[in-house]
Amino acid sequence: MDYLPVGANFKRAKLLWELGLHIAGNPETPYGGNRDMVIVVGTGSGESFKPSLQLATGSAIMAHAVARGEVTAAFVNPSAMLTQAYRGVGLFHQPLDLRILGNYPSMDRFVIGVKKSLGFTSLYDVKKARYPLKISLREDPTHSTLVLIDQMLSFHGMSLAEIKSWGGSVHPIGGPGDKRRLAGIRDGSLDMILDEGISAWFDFALANGIVPLDLDDAAIAHLTGLGWRAGPLNHGRFGHLPAGHNCIDFSGWPLYCSAALPEETAYEIAEAIGARHDEMPWEEGTHEGIAQIGTETDATPMDVPMHPGAERWFREQGHLG
Repeated sequence: MDYLPVGANFKRAKLLWELGLHIAGNPETPYGGNRDMVIVVGTGSGESFKPSLQLATGSAIMAHAVARGEVTAAFVNPSAMLTQAYRGVGLFHQPLDLRILGNYPSMDRFVIGVKKSLGFTSLYDVKKARYPLKISLREDPTHSTLVLIDQMLSFHGMSLAEIKSWGGSVHPIGGPGDKRRLAGIRDGSLDMILDEGISAWFDFALANGIVPLDLDDAAIAHLTGLGWRAGPLNHGRFGHLPAGHNCIDFSGWPLYCSAALPEETAYEIAEAIGARHDEMPWEEGTHEGIAQIGTETDATPMDVPMHPGAERWFREQGHLG
């Protein structure tokens, strides 16, 4: 298929897409602001637009809208948040009947980094010391990392509010490589970083006196019970990591829908992934081809079933055994 389908209508659609990208992508817009987009496909031939498909980006809790059919399909980061929605655990108080249409390959981990000079080797040490940590966190109140942080701290008998009561403080940032975070790591004003997107900050932190905290087997078991996975971090990936580190997996961006989505619609969306595959911005060094989008790999965890319509397309193309 051509990059841009033939016809003036699709030129106009492309213009609208570029306008939306520019407005939603304004770097001055804070996280939690108007940074998300929804692609609506339908007919504008009448007095009002009649939508057929609504494909969106957004927070993990938008899974409720997808389950209700208000949004046809949405991306979520990471896969574990979809697992929580499907199981009705953690952030979700009841199971949502959701299915995967495809999974964008993204390899990532969540790391707890703490200033080495503090001498902490676990979150239990932090709790015992009641230390007034200066912590770097995402500013987006709906970000999936904050869900994991709350679940992780709760297991260790504390919370961000409690750390603040000891005199601690939260230093919010946008993306993981935010210049405010890097400056705080460099000048030593930050005591702890809790985040994913580790390619943007972790090795720099290691080179500037930050070390990763390990989670013990009990903490790992608790978090995996909530839908997370343990994720080994190979020290060869980061030059300043002296040994391997076992942390929490933060991989995969599943595109998901309600289980009630008609099979032919799910098939059509999977077919579109295949047709437009070469135009899509895949993660360099992680993406291994169209088959990976529909199968379980380290970069595409799948603890939620695929929609039968999408599964049928991947199977017909020979991508599933």
